[in-house]
Amino acid sequence: MSVLGSVSKVVQRPKSCVTNYPGLGTALVLLAAAAGCGSNESTGRPRADSAFARAYPVFMHPRCMNCHPAGDAPLQGERSLVHAQNVQRGPDGKGLFAMKCAACHQSENVAGLYMPPGNPNWHLPPADMPMVFEGKSARELALQLKDPKRNGGKTLAEILRHVEEDGLVKGCWTPGDGRFKPPISHADFAKSFREWVESGAPDPE
Repeated sequence: MSVLGSVSKVVQRPKSCVTNYPGLGTALVLLAAAAGCGSNESTGRPRADSAFARAYPVFMHPRCMNCHPAGDAPLQGERSLVHAQNVQRGPDGKGLFAMKCAACHQSENVAGLYMPPGNPNWHLPPADMPMVFEGKSARELALQLKDPKRNGGKTLAEILRHVEEDGLVKGCWTPGDGRFKPPISHADFAKSFREWVESGAPDPE
């Protein structure tokens, strides 16, 4: 059979990653690439989806989601109940009127069982950019995280920096006595989120 005849057979089978055609050399490699053999789609996309799937439960965990509620009241506790004392988000995310976040949430955790956790910059996202996590599917959350119109005008690199370095995020793993930590470590969470970003941040299936 001529080389042309062999090439014709490969072209007629575009869905197959045929490799056992001796003598075709470079022509076979090009045909295989055109047919999708060894494309990043078969490895990169599942890798990115897996990375976001590992990070997603942290976003939806009470330590994270309680400050990213669907409404204007923060949530609290392991069951993510609406915050007691009628606490509200306020325009800047730091509370409303006399009920400011800093009134109870000090610069560090208050000692004692179920006492308020602390951070010098304790707040919710502001009212004009609420960054809701509550009730979001993995796909919906990923789309929001990538959208500057819904993520506070941030690039993915800035979101990644927030995940890796922000004290409020890291505080989820030192939540105070009586509270559960997220299901994976902060290091694994940050690593998974970085892997998703560096894989092109595809929308989860």
